Amino acid sequence: MTYALYTLLCWVLLGLVPVVALALVVTTAGYGRHGRGGWGPVVPARLGWLVMEAVSPIAFVWFFITNRPSLAGLLLAAMWCGHYGYRALIYPLRARMAGQTMPVLVAAMAVVFNAVNGSINGWGIAHAWHLSNAWLLEPQLWVGVVVFAFGLWLNLDSDAVLRRLRAPGERGYKIPRGGAHRLVAAPNYLGEIIEWTGFAIAASTLAGWVFALFTAANLAPRAYSHLCWYRRTFPDYPKARKALIPYLW
Repeated sequence: MTYALYTLLCWVLLGLVPVVALALVVTTAGYGRHGRGGWGPVVPARLGWLVMEAVSPIAFVWFFITNRPSLAGLLLAAMWCGHYGYRALIYPLRARMAGQTMPVLVAAMAVVFNAVNGSINGWGIAHAWHLSNAWLLEPQLWVGVVVFAFGLWLNLDSDAVLRRLRAPGERGYKIPRGGAHRLVAAPNYLGEIIEWTGFAIAASTLAGWVFALFTAANLAPRAYSHLCWYRRTFPDYPKARKALIPYLW
């Protein structure tokens, strides 16, 4: 990859941020609790998650090793691969997905995005002039690491609450109770947004900030769709809960 291609891909993804946000406000992607007909062929949800999430760390590592990494770069790579190791392997294997499906179209779009996003972030970190070993002494790196770690913890804790709602083999949805679910409908999405904001702070690359914005554009509308779905489905759903930001929205 050249710097010109890297920059072009970053700006293309940045240009898609408002498009994606608007599209997901108009229509909710048809998987999970929002699954419905009209999205074409489907695959088992567990397989879909495994395939589409595994692409990102593979692409990241492939382009990351095109240059000799610094210790700061290795730390950022560990953060990236740690998140996607969980998303690609641990999450789909532990989640209660028995009988659930995912549209091939949704999985395919995620594969394309993850391939591009993983590539530009891996290459961007490997070739960023400021990400030398000296970056380890910059407070900005460690602020980002702490923010990322908090977001990851929130993500994992929120997923654990959802996982405990169902017994093995049980299907259907229930009202989540406990953890940050007491405050918002999609705390796992809030955790991911916080994670990638922290990563962008720590890396300070164009690709990192583009991904943070893209994550918010993708997950904020879906969080609101979650809130609306819960309220339609469960008349006793707590009225004080917000979609994504505690006490605000």
